[in-house]
Amino acid sequence: MIRKAADMKQETRPAMRGGPGEVHITHYFQPGEITAKSRLCARLTIPPGAGIGQHKHETEDEVYIIESGTGILDDGNEKRKVTRGDAVLTGKGESHSVFNDGNDDLIITAVIMCY
Repeated sequence: MIRKAADMKQETRPAMRGGPGEVHITHYFQPGEITAKSRLCARLTIPPGAGIGQHKHETEDEVYIIESGTGILDDGNEKRKVTRGDAVLTGKGESHSVFNDGNDDLIITAVIMCY
């Protein structure tokens, strides 16, 4: 299946997971279109000063791939700077949040796989 960019569903979520500002989501594919158990396959665009609040992944793994921009990722134990090319894995009951501390949009490819 090929999904053209113009055909991708888009949405904006204010205060996503209790975070500041709003996050723009471009869904590459919907969960029902993917055979494997999944909940999200999308591009997250987080404007400067916005973020996604702290949340847990109990029965799923989430992968973030930082496509552009910079941010601060809090994995519940420490806060670390993330930049283009970094990858983050959260699962097994762990939690995370992310905040755009830069001057440009923080763009993340996010995939949530369920088990």
